[in-house]
This record gives sequence, structure tokens and C-alpha cells, in this order.
Amino acid sequence: MGSGKTAYINARLLDPASGLDETGALLTEGRAIADIGPSLFADGVPDDIRVVDCKGLCLAPGLVDMRVQLREPGEEHKGTLASAGQSAAVGGVTSMVCLPNTDPVIDDMSVLEFVARRARKLGLAKVYPYGAVTKGLKGEELAEMGMLAEAGAVAFTDGVKAVANAKTMRRALSYAGTFDLLIAQHPEEPNLADNGAMNGGETATRLGLPGIPSVAEVIMVARDIRLAEDAGARLHISHVSTANALEVIRKGRDRGVRVTCDTAPPYFCLNEMEVGDYRTFAKLSPPLRVESDRRAVIEGLKDGTITAIASDHAPQDEDAKRLPFAQAAFGGVGLETLLATSLSLYHSEGVPLLDVIGLMTHRPAELLGLPGGKLSKDSPADLVVFNPEIGWRVDPDTFLSKSKNSPFDGKPVQGKVLRTVVDGRTVYDAEA
Repeated sequence: MGSGKTAYINARLLDPASGLDETGALLTEGRAIADIGPSLFADGVPDDIRVVDCKGLCLAPGLVDMRVQLREPGEEHKGTLASAGQSAAVGGVTSMVCLPNTDPVIDDMSVLEFVARRARKLGLAKVYPYGAVTKGLKGEELAEMGMLAEAGAVAFTDGVKAVANAKTMRRALSYAGTFDLLIAQHPEEPNLADNGAMNGGETATRLGLPGIPSVAEVIMVARDIRLAEDAGARLHISHVSTANALEVIRKGRDRGVRVTCDTAPPYFCLNEMEVGDYRTFAKLSPPLRVESDRRAVIEGLKDGTITAIASDHAPQDEDAKRLPFAQAAFGGVGLETLLATSLSLYHSEGVPLLDVIGLMTHRPAELLGLPGGKLSKDSPADLVVFNPEIGWRVDPDTFLSKSKNSPFDGKPVQGKVLRTVVDGRTVYDAEA
């Protein structure tokens, strides 16, 4: 058993990048995939190879989550690299791309290198940092994007803040276009959203809560698409939540603008009615929208307008959520529910299983230039074994995340991760 090889047999092999969906086997050697196919080990597995029997369950590339807030350094009471890594393992996430809104901000190489080094030492999910667009996320002076890119930043964003100043955003896109860097924007015009607590409209009025109008999203998206078009730059719109924003993105693409976007499970699983009796776990940024927007996000996932699904993992401590709704913090945890909530597209909306998995594997990996996301020879042995049919109820008290603020608290979901493998090492085994 000392060959360093592991055979995953009797697996339903799912590789969205190649369209593979067949029963077969996969062989890992060290950190990489050595072989894969329906006829692999048809004559049995050699004695010196460790065997994992997948018992007909799905074996897919490990999930690539392109939007995670880690909270370390600076807010370790909300979450740490270790707690996020453990949550990721339970959720089948093998690569996390972390926002730069740590303390200190990831706007220089020393902080970026600290996060990357600490994540490597923990040996759980891989962590790839975003760099800040502006110094201190203040929206004024540009960060050293070129140096941050050289140090390993995979893209640039000001995290949960929009780059509000059009002149600053134009300069950032112009610089990014010169070096083919990707800028990701939080799509919310801050003056329109200022002091808002939930989606603006009838429900907010009935509850007596200040609203964030959906036009705040589309205005920022439309502005930035025009700026990206002018600069010839790549632009990514994070967590799209409205029908109007998706329509503007489609039109921009039709004109040849290099614009992509992602969304998160709350925006295709939930709507603003979740706020109900002032439930702060449903206070997210962007806010949960009306039902017609939720349906539009599902259509955007079906027609390819939306490039990826991210967890939008935003841990908040109890004190930040146990406040009157208007004062409570925005955000929800999502690493441990990412796969199960996304599989609702497969179970309820008729989206093919390969397409759903692709939105969380090779598509975000290709967008950000990451090495994972596919099952092919010599690719990283980052894998997830899951049963798409197991039903369970979300209970945040069981989460490994330090913070428990899930918008899916108490919801029934379908789909369970049983094993997660990073670089050939099992980091989570449900049966262990």
C-alpha cells in the first residue's frame, strides 16, 4: 500500500469541462490525477494501490468557490482560515478565492503572502486571494495591482464595497486592461443603497424598513460595462440579483464587452419574503429580491449569462446579527450549503447535473486562471464524492464555521458531500 496511489472505483464520473458522465474509475498519484475512464481497472486494482469504493455515487472535481470572506487576519472571532477550511471541506470546496476586506486589507504583498502561506500550512482547501482595487478599500487611490498580481492575486475587487467613483473605476479598468487583469465589482450604487436594510418595495414598506432599490444594482452594472467597453478591459459583476442587471449584461456581451458575472444560492433559492418577521439571517448584500428577480436569476443560469455560482460566504458573529433588523450586519455563511442549495437547480429547475457542477468547478477556475476544476490527467487531485439524492435539513448549530448565520437555517435541501480530497489527501470523510 506504499505506492502513493489511490483508486476511486465504481464512481459516476462527472467532469463538466469535458462533458464526461459515465461510470468508471479514477486514479490519483501524489497530488495529481494519474488516469481516469470508464474502463480503468476493468480487470481489478493492483494490490499496491489504495482503493476507495464510491458505490455508484458521483465523483466530481472539487468545488471552486470564487467569493469567500475569511475574516483572518483581523476578525478571527467571526471566522479563521482554519474554520473556513474545515467548512469548505464539509461542503466539497477545494479552492476558495478570498475577498481582500481583511484587517489589514489585502492591498500589499505582505498581507497577501501571509494569507497564502497560512492557508498552505493548514493544508485544507486551497486559498487564492483577491487583491484590493483601491488602497484600504477607500475607493480613492489605486492599489499596486501589478505587484499584487505578481505576488499571486488572481483578480481585483474592493470586496463588499463598490468602487463608487467613476473616475477611479475608469482608471482601474484602464490599468487592468493594459495587463489583462480582471476587476470584480460589487454592483450597488452606494448613495442609492445608503442606510437601506432590505430590498426596496412593498414588503419593505409594510415592515417599516428602509429599502435598497433594485435600480441601485443596474445603475452600477450599466456604468461599469460602459467603462469596461471604453477601456477594453475585463469586468466581472459579483452576486447578480436582479432581472434588469442581467439584461444589461446580456446587451453588453452582445456588443462584445468582456463582462462576466456570478450569483449565489440565496438569489436563486430565496426571495425577500424570507425577511418575514425581521429575520436577520435573511439580511444579505445584495438584499434578497422579489420572486420575479429570483426567476430571472435561474434563467440567467440556464442560458449561460451567469458564469459561476459562489457561496458568498460572509460570517458574522451572534452580536452582529442579534440586533434590530435595520442595525444588524449584512451577510450569510454558505460554504457548507453551497453544493446542496445549488443542486436545487438540478432537482427542481431541470438544469442538467453536469451544468450545475460546471458552474462551481471549471467555469470559475477558467475565469480566474486557477489550476483545478476538472477531472483530467495531470490536473490537481482535488475531488468531491457526493450523493445528489440525500435529503437533510440545514442546522447551523452543526456547522464547523465559527459563525452560524445561514439564510437557509431550517430549510430542507437535497445533496450531501461524503468525501473531499485536496491534492490527493482526504480532508473530509463523512464515514470517518
